[in-house]
Amino acid sequence: MVASENRSVTVVTATELAKNLSDILNRVKYQDERFLIQRNGDTVAALEPPAVEKVVNFGEFLDAMRNGPRPDDQFADDLEAVIAELPKIDFADYPERPDESILAS
Repeated sequence: MVASENRSVTVVTATELAKNLSDILNRVKYQDERFLIQRNGDTVAALEPPAVEKVVNFGEFLDAMRNGPRPDDQFADDLEAVIAELPKIDFADYPERPDESILAS
């Protein structure tokens, strides 16, 4: 075994992987193990659990918005400065409604 990122990594040959695929996949899934697969002494692949992204429900989101950090007093001025730097759009160049022929296609 080789230490990596404070987690152990087991080195197996491609032949060992082929013979023990089900067992190794179960160890990856249920025991959070990681494997390096070698062929002819060269590491050719790594097998590890997928990264898991935390899903936040709406209640947790609202909690974070209510209890999270608030913008400082300079925030509004900074936001106005950013908006002032944006290119101006002349909406007169755009029709109020799209041409009906565009909608028909």
